[in-house]
Amino acid sequence: MKHFNYIIIALLALCASCSKTLDKTPQGVISGDDLNTPENVDKMVIAAYAGLGNDNIHTSFSLWPWGSMRSGDAYKGGDSPGDNTDWHNYEIFSGNRPEIGNTDQMWYYLYIGVSRANDALRRINQLSDSSYPQKKVRQAETRFIRGHFYFLLKLLYKYVPYIDETIPENKYGEISNKALSNDELWNKIADDFRFGVENLPAKQPEKGRVNKPGAAAYLAKTLLYQAYTQDENNNVVSVNQQKLQEVIALCDQVTASGLYQLSPDFANNFLAQFDNGVESVFAVQYSKDDGTPKGRLNMGVALNYPMNKEFGCCGFHLPSQNLVNSFKTNNNGLPMFDTFNKQNADFTNNTFDPRLDHTVAIPGHPYKYSTSFVYERTWARAPQIYGDFSSLKETVAPDDPSFQKIPPFMSSSKNFEVIRYADVVLWKAEALIQLNRFNEALPLINAIRQRAMASTAKLKYPNGAYFSNYKMDIYKPGVNCNWTKDFAWQALIWERRLEFAMEGNRFFDLVRWGIAAEYLNKYFQEESSRRAYLKDAHFQKNRDEYLPVPLAQLNYSRGVYTQNVGWK
Repeated sequence: MKHFNYIIIALLALCASCSKTLDKTPQGVISGDDLNTPENVDKMVIAAYAGLGNDNIHTSFSLWPWGSMRSGDAYKGGDSPGDNTDWHNYEIFSGNRPEIGNTDQMWYYLYIGVSRANDALRRINQLSDSSYPQKKVRQAETRFIRGHFYFLLKLLYKYVPYIDETIPENKYGEISNKALSNDELWNKIADDFRFGVENLPAKQPEKGRVNKPGAAAYLAKTLLYQAYTQDENNNVVSVNQQKLQEVIALCDQVTASGLYQLSPDFANNFLAQFDNGVESVFAVQYSKDDGTPKGRLNMGVALNYPMNKEFGCCGFHLPSQNLVNSFKTNNNGLPMFDTFNKQNADFTNNTFDPRLDHTVAIPGHPYKYSTSFVYERTWARAPQIYGDFSSLKETVAPDDPSFQKIPPFMSSSKNFEVIRYADVVLWKAEALIQLNRFNEALPLINAIRQRAMASTAKLKYPNGAYFSNYKMDIYKPGVNCNWTKDFAWQALIWERRLEFAMEGNRFFDLVRWGIAAEYLNKYFQEESSRRAYLKDAHFQKNRDEYLPVPLAQLNYSRGVYTQNVGWK
């Protein structure tokens, strides 16, 4: 549970009562220039931080509707394909179109985040170093926040208008989404994180503020995506070796800071009592008991709780059968790369990677590690359509201190992890494999697996029996595998799926690697035999790698914006 000492709450000083006074005659006004004092500018920076958590049930900044649901890891859920049809059209791809409202809302809300950062930067830039000793640090924090929002925009839309604090508002309408090339836009995003690496302190005095290793990690992520060069049709045509070298150096910098490591138990990353723990490199902070009626909660995942009486709504973001099957292990305790999906998981006879029960709520298994709170099939909202699994990572138990009902919805003040140290480890492994240094990637991938193998303490009944049959091992070249570059690459792809399942990453991994069309159309072909609503699903190569520019934004731009390839 978080209280006023978390910086995010200071936003209340700016707007706590604004909704109650909109219909009243103001007793006075404050000019923009009056805000340009060190004290007020600090509040504007905090307002930019607050924007990180300003998503809602339709614009989840965790990206689960775009990164998990469109990847083969998750179904939309709800009561039917007609429940939140926009998301259904995202999931099947064939129904997606530029006029979908959620596509426009997401664009709009992400640019609000950019706008807050730009407004704070304009004001910071006007202050002298002597009057505002924290100037460089606050500039770096705010540019980091702006870089984050532009990174999300880039993942979703590829080409977006780039607006920074130097551009007057009356010029916004003149800036095309194609003013910068694909590479130039990545460079702009990278520049914000580079500034953070150069100007942020290694440690911050307040939880929630970004630091130098965090900026290095986000820069590594940005350069890793940029390294996979795309042509104008979204095909990956080359991989930039120099950028991969920089990714490795930045990941090493994060490790060398000594601030981060893998949490000893995988579970800790998804429990509120471990917020801001040793694995958390960059997280969005939420709060409860902060002087507001219900707290500042993560509403981006508010629809993702099951339908039992303790929760009650709404059964979205459900693990796919394909994902559940992927956690099966063979006789050596390794993934079943080629045969995992031939038969559905049998929880009596199959063996599994322990991360299954940290990720997926399974009928008959304890929910969020509570052996007195057992998930049942009746908790699923529409099992005849979407199966009977539910998602675990983003939810909390109803007796968790961070839990809060906002009828008919609910959520919590638990952090949302944007970058975990496990990301850093696997980004480095990915770069090493691409550079043909696959033997150096082996201990990194094995470190992730060793942590997963050790993460069973919370997966036991009082009698000592485990929730599932766990059997897992590390890769041992010459013993249980032949560690070639091709095998290492397959292991890396698999490890990222199992480690970050249901965390909103998977679709963007597939696009980065250039395999989205092949992978997803195979998934649709196989999964539609289990889930009939997927029979019309199809990923259109050279189009569906990115969302269309929203029709509302195209109309607003009056010809300045250009629609993304394949959507014309």
